[in-house]
Amino acid sequence: MSDLRDHAERIHEQFSDQLDVDVDEVHERLRTLVEDYSVPVEEARRSVESTYLDETGMDRDELGGGDNELVRAADIDEDEQWVDLRVKCVDLWEPGHDSIGQVGLLGDESGTVRFVAFETSDLPELEEGVSYGLGNVVTDEYQGRYSVKLNRTTDIRRLDEEIEVGDDAAELEGALVDIQRGSGLIKRCPEEECTRVLQNGRCSEHGEVDGEFDLRIKGVLDDGEGVEEVIFDREATEALTGIDLAEAKEMAMDALDTTVVADEMRTTVLGRYYRVRGPTFGRYLLVDEFEELGPVDTEDALIRARSI
Repeated sequence: MSDLRDHAERIHEQFSDQLDVDVDEVHERLRTLVEDYSVPVEEARRSVESTYLDETGMDRDELGGGDNELVRAADIDEDEQWVDLRVKCVDLWEPGHDSIGQVGLLGDESGTVRFVAFETSDLPELEEGVSYGLGNVVTDEYQGRYSVKLNRTTDIRRLDEEIEVGDDAAELEGALVDIQRGSGLIKRCPEEECTRVLQNGRCSEHGEVDGEFDLRIKGVLDDGEGVEEVIFDREATEALTGIDLAEAKEMAMDALDTTVVADEMRTTVLGRYYRVRGPTFGRYLLVDEFEELGPVDTEDALIRARSI
């Protein structure tokens, strides 16, 4: 990998005056992370830089860590971007895996964003209700929903000021006029922190895997003036349709076809009027709350919705 060699030479130049380190050693560290542990090249480079940085006692800004763009939580709309944040730790959740150090919600005046810090990053723990300046965090995206990952190079600084947290939830009313492909009984990748929906038994990142069943609805809501795309997760889908995961799996097994689940859901919910509320990520509103308002004639709306 010639690009690894280039990265190794640049890292060597940064630290050769402070440490007795050669290019081959740097290259081997990078190669191990990238080839043996599948760490993205940029993250591997920053991890190796951080290791040498700790040995020298240099300030992180000397490596250019201060050159990241300072962004607002609601403005995060790209994957694999290195950014800085000024946020409050709004909520902390129980990690679902031993490899995760902390997981929770960060927020600023624009709204909130999920974060995860892995155990191996060896970072100071964030505290609920405390405001922080976070340097060198990397953005992540899954189905239009963005989050940030704290890593070994993340600079965590407690702020004296209190960051106000805004509400980024939206509310819509309209007829549910279409349920899109990829709804109903689906399978997700079981790999840690992935959960991508499988296509023909394959994850776009991890290849062929044994998937885990889940429920969702990707729908189109029409308010009479335009259409909006919404996603109901498993909990919301079960509440909306009255079909739980166990029943959905039984339906699919009896028919030897998973598409019967989405078909049954269509007969239950299409043509009904709902009020939904939740955060917006990309083109989707992720439904946290909903209320059924009644039936509606959807023939014209359905034609318009399927033309988007």
